[in-house]
Amino acid sequence: MPYTRRHVLRLGAATLTVTTASGLAVPALAATVVTADLVVYGATSAGIAAAVTARRLGRTALIVEPGTHVGGLSTGGLGMTDSGVTAAIGGLAAEFYRRVYAKYQGTSVTATSPTRFTFEPHVAAAVFDDLLAEAGVPVYLGAQLTAVTRAGTRITELACDNGQVFRAPMYVDATYEGDLMAAAGVAWTVGREANSVYGETIDGVQLRGGHQYNRFVDPYVTAGSPASGLLPGISAAPLAPAGSGDDRIQAYNFRMCLTQAADRVPFARPSGYDPVRYEPLARYVQAGYTGPFFTTHAVGGGKTDSNNDGAFSTDFIGANYAYPTASYAARGGMVADHRTYQQGLMWFLANDPRVPASIRAATASWGLAADEFTGNGGWPTQLYVREARRMVSAYVMTEADCRGGRAAADSVGLASYTMDSHNCQRVVVSGALKNEGDVQIGVPQPYPISYRAIVPAASQCENLLVPVCLSASHIAYGSIRMEPVFMILGQSAATAAHLAITAGSAVQQVPVAMLQARLRADGQLLTWPPTASGEIIVDSSTSAGVTRAGVWLKSTSISGYWGPDYEHDDNANKGVNRLRFTPAIPTAGAYQVFLRWTSHANRASNVPVDVCAGGTVTTRTVDQRGGGGQWVSLGTFTLPAGSSPSGASVLIRTESTDGYVVADAARFLPV
Repeated sequence: MPYTRRHVLRLGAATLTVTTASGLAVPALAATVVTADLVVYGATSAGIAAAVTARRLGRTALIVEPGTHVGGLSTGGLGMTDSGVTAAIGGLAAEFYRRVYAKYQGTSVTATSPTRFTFEPHVAAAVFDDLLAEAGVPVYLGAQLTAVTRAGTRITELACDNGQVFRAPMYVDATYEGDLMAAAGVAWTVGREANSVYGETIDGVQLRGGHQYNRFVDPYVTAGSPASGLLPGISAAPLAPAGSGDDRIQAYNFRMCLTQAADRVPFARPSGYDPVRYEPLARYVQAGYTGPFFTTHAVGGGKTDSNNDGAFSTDFIGANYAYPTASYAARGGMVADHRTYQQGLMWFLANDPRVPASIRAATASWGLAADEFTGNGGWPTQLYVREARRMVSAYVMTEADCRGGRAAADSVGLASYTMDSHNCQRVVVSGALKNEGDVQIGVPQPYPISYRAIVPAASQCENLLVPVCLSASHIAYGSIRMEPVFMILGQSAATAAHLAITAGSAVQQVPVAMLQARLRADGQLLTWPPTASGEIIVDSSTSAGVTRAGVWLKSTSISGYWGPDYEHDDNANKGVNRLRFTPAIPTAGAYQVFLRWTSHANRASNVPVDVCAGGTVTTRTVDQRGGGGQWVSLGTFTLPAGSSPSGASVLIRTESTDGYVVADAARFLPV
């Protein structure tokens, strides 16, 4: 059934004509055979970005979605975006977050609108609705792939269980599971590589301290008796050596949208509730653990994006190993089991008498947001599939890419999030319960993703692009697997498909320089740091052009900074601490001057900033509690050539400021 803005039409007679909200008539969507220039399998954020991009490039495009949810995790509860360095997000992905901001402001989006990376699920859904409607992209829901037909190394059609066949010269697999990729005969893997495979250090088995039991918890059914057997969900296999590979994957969960509003939906005891599942948590609490048990990150509207937090939380560890390659029916059962587990966890925390009354009351003060996922009782309709199949192609993204040890020249986008793997198994170590698999290690700066990592080997398939289940090791995928990056890669994949159609070539033969030029023209960021023609950036980490008075401390605590770090005044020595950015201006003329900082509630809201231009000083006041991770314009000024503080500079002062003052970077862009 094709999806149009805010409604779904059930397919009836073959003569049915559907009109999208943009006014574009799309006949024959109910036909047995449907054709387009680009067929996208999977209505994830990447799938939507790909289809919308193709339409903007003048191509016809449609999306085939095996389920009934549109927008993937971006509309499925993940409203606290794993953004990494927000300045590394460009193109259609950045437009999405600008549209989110505009939705909250009730204004029209523009190219200069600020971005917003926290949002309620229904707001993200409305933004995707707008994008799909404006582009005239039909979305077929509940159409599960049953067969792929190929002619040599090209897909000619895919067939679905609703009886329809979809044909196109180009295809994109935008699913979280890589189903089209696998059905097309493309090489893939599941699980964790040994460190030795790609010369890595944090892949494979990792017993670390993150989300770990910090008190003794007995793993046996009868405490102290190994003969009684292990509690549910605990592996009986001995812990393998550190860095060794296996077929395990990081745990899944649902990103709950919670609220403390009076109309919240209380946590109900689910059908199939089994208190034994939560016995390790009961023992952990009895050992003195008091939380946290889940996150409550605010996203707007008095609501949260609530995620896993702690040794025993919303991640259903060890319950997803079969999911990546299972049938749709079997996956449905696993999704239901994950839902029962997580709903049971919330019920347990709010009601079980073994849980202290203070914890029960604190949990019960939360509930599901009544106006989100209204057709599903407030429960998210998208399981967080953090990792499933991963393609194996000519370029495998690895830890070396993430750490900056190598950089792909054929970049089609940037990633910048922490190398992040959730726990993969519960194990017994020296008679105690432990979690294994959690890794959370930052990357030094945004890094490029290779075009070769989103296309299969030419000998396997010439007309398929894979922006979600791309070619990457387990630990590198842990950094790349974020919603903004999926949108970035979806746009790049569709652009490559457009160029391949124009040339009548395989996707592997698309000239990288031509692809990159088109992507840059459409706002995509491909290198770090990105540069505009003639722009000058003075970063706090450089010795040239930066002078300080007082004491400034370096930090990387809050993301969104330019370069390797930022500096702050430690909320001390007010009036003494100052920092000045002085550029070397090559040619006199008009320049737009920008300042950058990282935002937090502890920042100052009244930072005085002096712009010196040709001997004239203009003072601006900036609020660093907002606007972080982006270039904020201070205005346009006429600057003389040369490098002189009085001629051209930006001075950050701290007099009478009401919080931490941040100095990150200044930008001078010729007008």
